[in-house]
Amino acid sequence: MEGASGRDPLGGLNKPVVSYFYDDDIGNYQYNQGHPMKPFRVKMTDAMIRAYGMHDHLKTMQIEPEFIENLDFTVFHSDDYVDVLKNLTLENKDQYADQINRFNFGEDCPVFDGMYEYCQIYTAGSIRQASYVAQGHADIGINWAGGLHHAKKQEASGFCYVNDCVLGIVEFLKYYERVLYIDIDCHHGDGVEEAFFTTNRVLTASFHKFGDYFPGTGALDDIGAGEGKYYSVNFPLSEGVDDATFEAAFKPVMDEIFARFRPEAVVLQCGTDSLSGDRLGLFNLSVKGHAECVAHIKTKGVPMILIGGGGYTLRNVPRCWTYETSVALGKEIDNDIPETFQYRSYFSPDHKIHQAVSNMENNNTRSHVEQTTKQILENLKHVQAVNVDHSSYRRRLGHPPAHCLYDESENRQIREDREKDMHHDTKVDLI
Repeated sequence: MEGASGRDPLGGLNKPVVSYFYDDDIGNYQYNQGHPMKPFRVKMTDAMIRAYGMHDHLKTMQIEPEFIENLDFTVFHSDDYVDVLKNLTLENKDQYADQINRFNFGEDCPVFDGMYEYCQIYTAGSIRQASYVAQGHADIGINWAGGLHHAKKQEASGFCYVNDCVLGIVEFLKYYERVLYIDIDCHHGDGVEEAFFTTNRVLTASFHKFGDYFPGTGALDDIGAGEGKYYSVNFPLSEGVDDATFEAAFKPVMDEIFARFRPEAVVLQCGTDSLSGDRLGLFNLSVKGHAECVAHIKTKGVPMILIGGGGYTLRNVPRCWTYETSVALGKEIDNDIPETFQYRSYFSPDHKIHQAVSNMENNNTRSHVEQTTKQILENLKHVQAVNVDHSSYRRRLGHPPAHCLYDESENRQIREDREKDMHHDTKVDLI
């Protein structure tokens, strides 16, 4: 497939066509007073991107209201969960006391004004970017409002209500045989891994803080099950990860995945809570270190969407995602934040994109990273690039693939039995 820039994407792209989605309403939603997740950070990011003049070089995506209003979340999420999500409000939540408990609404995932519309907007961005890139209109698609990777089939989790990552991947699967999901958020991408735990058409790779840390999943030996065995890759890390450590973990694993899995499309979740000084994160990456992951995957020349994720120190988020937008475009930007940026006062006193990291201790030894990498590379020897008969499903592009997913109850059983190498008769329909 030839990229939208007119160049073979396998050769890499210095100046790709980059599609960009932003809905100005997204910054108006608020979880709860004092909640660390602030959609306003996406509004700040867009304003900074514009201040740098990058908006003129982006292919701005407008999504019609009808598309947003008619999104079908039940492609992944259960009917009863979506029904509650759609109808639950601050005014009627007393009537939903049982469902609020059942579907994990609470302190982390509070009920707030416009909750369902908020989910529609950020999810629409990821789905439409996937289809837009897959149809050859762009080489890279960006939706910084997305990346809510913790949401499960039938429960909210970790500030996430609808898993746009999963739904974006499912959209890609209409066009591509193999999709790679990469997660560089400080927290494990558990919702996405669970969704595709038993399929070999999606490989999930997460680099995250592990051990006494939310969500508590993502061990090295969580490798998938059934046909998906070895197609879940987890690189558990300790606190204090710096740029050199992260690069030493990330690049060898990614290179091996690309060599063996040969993904035809990539979803890269760029949660910024892995940056130094994050309110909830425990890593110590610089903006450049974080963005190096984007730069490295970009060199692979594979159609890709970039989505947001965590990030709870307000100033860090726009710094990082603005810089990563410049990396996607292949444009250099000045370290000095433009004076035209309307939120410039937030970045006093230096008004810079790049900041020095803290002196936080790095608890990841070189030997640990090397041994973990060695084990992952050994596991990846079992990974193959599966082929699917395109003729049977390209005729059905108007319909979502039959989930490529499985039930939450089945997932729990798989995890309990994975060490027994138990064969599971999954309900996955790979078309």
